[in-house]
Amino acid sequence: MLFPDYIFESSWEVCNKVGGIYTVLSTRAKTLQDRLKDRTIFIGPDCWGEKTCPYFKEEKKLFSEWKDAAKEDGLSVKVGRWDIPGKPIAILVDFSPFFEKKNEIYAKLWEDYKVDSLHAYGDYDEASMFSYAAAKVVESFYNRVICGSKESEGARVVYHGNEWMTGLGVLYVNKNLPQIGTIFTTHATSIGRSIAGNNKPLYDYLFAYNGDQMSGELNVQSKHSIEKQTAHFVDCFTTVSDITANECKELLDKPVDFVLPNGFDNSFVPKGATFTKKRKLARERLLKVANALLGTDLDDDTLIVSTSGRYEFRNKGVDVYIEAMNRLLRDKNLNKNVLAFIEVPGWVGEPRPDLIERLNSEKKFDTPLEVPEITHWLHNMTQDNVLGMLKHLDMHNRKDDKVKLIFLPCYLTGDDGIINMTYYDVVLGNDLCIYPSYYEPWGYTPLEAVAFKVPCITTDLAGFGLWANSVKGGYSEIDDGVKVIHRTDYNYSEVADMIKETVSQYSNFSAEEIKKSRDNADKLSKLALWSNFIKYYEQAYDMALRKAEERMKK
Repeated sequence: MLFPDYIFESSWEVCNKVGGIYTVLSTRAKTLQDRLKDRTIFIGPDCWGEKTCPYFKEEKKLFSEWKDAAKEDGLSVKVGRWDIPGKPIAILVDFSPFFEKKNEIYAKLWEDYKVDSLHAYGDYDEASMFSYAAAKVVESFYNRVICGSKESEGARVVYHGNEWMTGLGVLYVNKNLPQIGTIFTTHATSIGRSIAGNNKPLYDYLFAYNGDQMSGELNVQSKHSIEKQTAHFVDCFTTVSDITANECKELLDKPVDFVLPNGFDNSFVPKGATFTKKRKLARERLLKVANALLGTDLDDDTLIVSTSGRYEFRNKGVDVYIEAMNRLLRDKNLNKNVLAFIEVPGWVGEPRPDLIERLNSEKKFDTPLEVPEITHWLHNMTQDNVLGMLKHLDMHNRKDDKVKLIFLPCYLTGDDGIINMTYYDVVLGNDLCIYPSYYEPWGYTPLEAVAFKVPCITTDLAGFGLWANSVKGGYSEIDDGVKVIHRTDYNYSEVADMIKETVSQYSNFSAEEIKKSRDNADKLSKLALWSNFIKYYEQAYDMALRKAEERMKK
């Protein structure tokens, strides 16, 4: 199999932590870096300007000659290292100068590939200009560094773009640098996500939907167009799970060449005594915050559960999670108090001063604060979906409720003002994590949970859930480390009941049963390490390079 000498990989989430693709790339980087030694180069957007990017360490001497040459090519770049395991080279490019050429760039794209940018709005322009700038970086670096070096003569080069946001650049490289093999990975189709997010049934009718027609109806024509045309013209088209592969075939009219499941790098999961200590600290903090907010005295025997991810109320199953917790309130078999968190970033205003005051006090409080369901004030308290559903279900964390539900509406970066711990330091404090997604191409959150030995609940509409079932050879249960619930377009109520019953069942587990479930979660996560999954990428690299070689022979 052919393997590249250089890999350029671009994404809006390189050195820019806004979603799951950051995790895909940042955990895979070390595996590639070990193999290619600084010849894997990530390209991300310079959205930071004069501010310091917290995920990037600039190195002025790195490719300093090329940086000067890049200026002549009309590029303004910062070169350094992505501050993640493996410390790969990253180039951040300022894409703002290309806005003035936007119409010209879009006209050429229509001419070459029939991409419709006429209906562009929102983030389409910004993503496309970044994508174009990233491709220009590859062109400049290829022509001036790779072709200008004797050691790199005849080097095999791959350009890999992630999501529709990189499509324009992938097509540019395809057209202008035919000797480079191109790979495009869609982590979720823009039209599939829109259908699901607009409360339309996605799965039962998938065979009947016309992607082009639906993109007009849901006003995502330009995103759909760039994604579809890139899928059709790229050397190797990939996605992250069988469930999304089916979506691509039906909605983009293009079967994927390979499924590249998302792996994990567990080098930052603490071991032994450090793990035990961190778990204890996380539980202490979560219970302290809950007791201060609720005026309760919940102890370490409390079952701590959570859901997290993007604030996609239906797609991520936040609605069914709340419904399940509401039903759990009346479950006669529940054997412990349950403290349930929703850790999704809302339109956060500020950490609550009254809660901070209590957290800084030595006193114990026996009365709840006003609105004891939330840790931070929001800008849209009256229109927020989580708070609205809690109000509708009359869930107000009353003193005698065995289930208390708290909304933590911010990114857990360690400085939110209330929890003040990072997400990975918080997640290992849970007893169970619950991710009942309706639309989830892969599902990093359950994979992260099991890597920290936290058993979880997910669904078979998530790529990870399907993978867990394939490992088991049937439906995975909570004592296997992951409970996979069957979910369809219409069985919301049954899913809520299954979550409720699984949490109730877990609350009755003996210490031995809990240990077995936690050990199985840990074992399963080890099967999903990048060292096991990188072989799928090798197939994609091989295909892209062979297509590029064929092209050059013509």
